[in-house]
Amino acid sequence: MTATPRNAALDRLRFFVIFLVLLHHTLLAYHPYAPPPAPFSAPALLWTAFPVVDSARLPAAAWIVGFNDVFFMALMFLVSGFFVWPALSRRGVADFVGERLLRLGLPFMLAAGVLAPLAYYPAWRTSGGGPGLPAFMNGWMRLTVWPAGPAWFLWVLLAFGMLAAGLYAIAPKAGTAFGRFLACQRPSVLFGLLAGMSALVYLLATHFVDPMAWLSFGPFFVQIARVPLYAVYFAFGVGLGAIAFERGALAADSTLARSWWVWMIAAPLAYGTLVAIQLQLATVQQDASTVAWRIAADLAFVVSCAVSCLALLALFLRLFRRGGWLGASLSRNAYGIYLLHYVFVTWLQWKLLDQPLPALEKAALVFAGTLLLSWLTTALLRLIPACARVL
Repeated sequence: MTATPRNAALDRLRFFVIFLVLLHHTLLAYHPYAPPPAPFSAPALLWTAFPVVDSARLPAAAWIVGFNDVFFMALMFLVSGFFVWPALSRRGVADFVGERLLRLGLPFMLAAGVLAPLAYYPAWRTSGGGPGLPAFMNGWMRLTVWPAGPAWFLWVLLAFGMLAAGLYAIAPKAGTAFGRFLACQRPSVLFGLLAGMSALVYLLATHFVDPMAWLSFGPFFVQIARVPLYAVYFAFGVGLGAIAFERGALAADSTLARSWWVWMIAAPLAYGTLVAIQLQLATVQQDASTVAWRIAADLAFVVSCAVSCLALLALFLRLFRRGGWLGASLSRNAYGIYLLHYVFVTWLQWKLLDQPLPALEKAALVFAGTLLLSWLTTALLRLIPACARVL
């Protein structure tokens, strides 16, 4: 998640995506369709997605979580790709690989080995586990997998980065050539390319696996059908970032940026279409028409994802080119906030379980507390030179 060269709009966008991640994880405890607390040893490990489930429910959470889930991780891979080719050109392959291992591999091991157990301790307690570290670690070590929480993003991004480094070693001009090609395209063509390639890989993937299925090996978790989709977004990010940010689609005066309002109107319309198709799919009988509705839902998913990603990219390029100290501080600490936030989310959700508060107030307290605590903790850690190199 290298942030060099600096670009205020892209830095703000990167933090905004992490803001959505915090909001997403905050609302899961108050989701109206959240499952009841599952046993810690449940084979499906449902508690890894819903470590804390509150009896207070927030109906609006279903819409926010559903909308987020369509695009926010794809946008994270897109934004992360922006900085890859400039870093490869500046550092060279060997130095780039070393930097990626330091900034992604090491944090992933720390997150899986320390932060994830801390974050899932409330799940142990709410599922009937006894207090104390020995009892929890005994239950943790009996698991057939090692949940890493949101850190799954890091190892997938590391893998994509290694592939990009391999491509650079073989064809050092490939990224720039792809970037020049994308820079010449109208926003509608960019959308068509992004949505078209996404549809190709996603429909192929969902033909063989359940769209909601996760693959796990030790701490390495990933949603199988979405890996090719994320790869497409990462590749587009690499291409868009391969040329100077002042030119092409990432310029503040680009056609994409100037049409931000069109994309922002289109994003909720595309998501509304997706929801309508999903509701229809839920009501149809299991017959020949079911396949057609599933394909329609998959196509609507990739269209909604592409529109939302381009809408937020255009919005930030056009309207968030400058920022004060607050925005700059949040952007500088965004990576650490992402790494640390899940611990604060689950513990605050757990501590508020028995409080007689409406779900909206609980969610607001969890979100604000998580943002402030993870922000402050990251800022303090960055005062240590060794931590600053990673965060």
